[in-house]
Amino acid sequence: MSDNVYKIVEIVGSSPTGIEDAIEKAIERAASTLRDIRWFEVKETRGHVEDGRVAHYQVTLRIGFTLDG
Repeated sequence: MSDNVYKIVEIVGSSPTGIEDAIEKAIERAASTLRDIRWFEVKETRGHVEDGRVAHYQVTLRIGFTLDG
């Protein structure tokens, strides 16, 4: 294993269709501005309810990426 130093950022992804979609959208968006993303952790999951049904999912992610040497 190589010696890496990681930076961690926290972001929130959202989706009306599901938790996995919220995660994937958040990672894709983060990857457009961050380089060398290596891992993510789902820190929190929550949602919005309308008329007794789930209307929206939200996930808080911690994303780790390597710093340039």
